[in-house]
Amino acid sequence: MYLILRCSGCATFTYVDSFRQHRLCPVCGEIIKVKGAPVYLEVKDYRQAEAIIAELGRYLQKNKRHDLTPEEKERMREEYAGWMRKNLFV
Repeated sequence: MYLILRCSGCATFTYVDSFRQHRLCPVCGEIIKVKGAPVYLEVKDYRQAEAIIAELGRYLQKNKRHDLTPEEKERMREEYAGWMRKNLFV
């Protein structure tokens, strides 16, 4: 499993294996402590994480926003969970 999170230094979305404790930000080089970082979503594999990160970036840029609202984060989690249930039991 992979966690999608953001760097506290530059706000770049990134992902990390859920068993790791730290992640080096690929943009600014800050060490992200996984335990204290806000997790946006937990996904099954890194390809999903990369696709979701790209989509989040496009969404925020299109809407000229810095971050998702708490409601948007919750909706994203619910939609991902529904997608996983649908695709696991097909």
